[in-house]
Amino acid sequence: MRDEIINRINNQADRFIAISLFIGEHPELGHQEFLAFEKLTGELRAQGFEVEAPVLGLETAFIGTYRAAKPGPTVAFLCEYDALPELGHACGHHLICSMSMLAAVGLKAVIERVGGEIRVYGTPAEETKGAKVPMADAGLFDDVDIALMGHPYYRHEKSGSSLAMDALRFEYFGKPAHAAASPHEGINALDAMLLLFGGINALRQQLASHVRIHGVIKEGGKAPNIIPDYTSADFYIRSANRPHTDEVVQKVLRVAEGAALATGCTLRTSNYEYAYDELITNEPLSELFSANLLALGVEEGQIYSGKDNGSLDLGNVSRRCPSIHPFVQIIDERHLLHTKEFRDQAMSARAMQGMVLAAQALALTAFDAVSDPEALARIRERFLQSTAD
Repeated sequence: MRDEIINRINNQADRFIAISLFIGEHPELGHQEFLAFEKLTGELRAQGFEVEAPVLGLETAFIGTYRAAKPGPTVAFLCEYDALPELGHACGHHLICSMSMLAAVGLKAVIERVGGEIRVYGTPAEETKGAKVPMADAGLFDDVDIALMGHPYYRHEKSGSSLAMDALRFEYFGKPAHAAASPHEGINALDAMLLLFGGINALRQQLASHVRIHGVIKEGGKAPNIIPDYTSADFYIRSANRPHTDEVVQKVLRVAEGAALATGCTLRTSNYEYAYDELITNEPLSELFSANLLALGVEEGQIYSGKDNGSLDLGNVSRRCPSIHPFVQIIDERHLLHTKEFRDQAMSARAMQGMVLAAQALALTAFDAVSDPEALARIRERFLQSTAD
């Protein structure tokens, strides 16, 4: 059956390469991925999947399902297809959606004999308001036995961890006044904002090395001769896990409150994007994926142990079901994600070969897990251990 999976993927590869190239040539921002949505859902229907769309009121979210007549485990392949502002598909999401769908198509070749259900989740806006968060909150992954996706990169890396993250907006409200004639009549919201940045910089000395805090001022005032009465800034606050991130957020909030108190401003805080939890990699499932890369011809020394220092909405899914997020080599030069160089190379013939390899490894990993009750039991046991509070 493994050969059947590989043969189905190879026979369908050109269709999904064309989809990757189309989406790569038509980048769309999160929750605006209408062309990608139409392309992907249309292909799923053509491949015999039932498609639910939209999902949770998200216009570009979907779930494609194929149920075998024989009961069995549920496998989820996750698609991302949003692009970055100005850069386009510099994170390779045009490859992620194709590799996941191609993997699902490959597994479908044998699922009637294995038994179970294949789902393809279309999850918009991973770069901002990741749809996996409300999907996980709504319980859409609670009955999934394994969830898989791969990420394009310049080398192969095992599924590791990511940083939990909160997205905080700080707004200060002051009082305008003429900056030269009557500055004493004003309350300077920009002073409060500068104190916030200074206070966070002072706080860094007392923070763990895995903490990341970075922000930008979105509104700093209108003119130098007017005391600014309104300022705003957006921050990402990250750390290795959710409990620690919550602690750091409280420290930053106290800094923000102190800046308001020192200047006489009023402070308003809000979350402008969803909170992401850290990724909990399911190690038995990850080991199956690495074994399949080796079986497909990747050399032992070419699979590295890595750690994603960014944040993933898949982290929220990994608390609901066993999940992996390995990185798969799609280029031969060292270009980093979110760069023009990576974007350009991710449209190459070499990148398309890497996408097909990733699809093969994902499909074979899913097959190994769902066709072996002992392997699935190990995966489930590790999931329960790693998510126990």
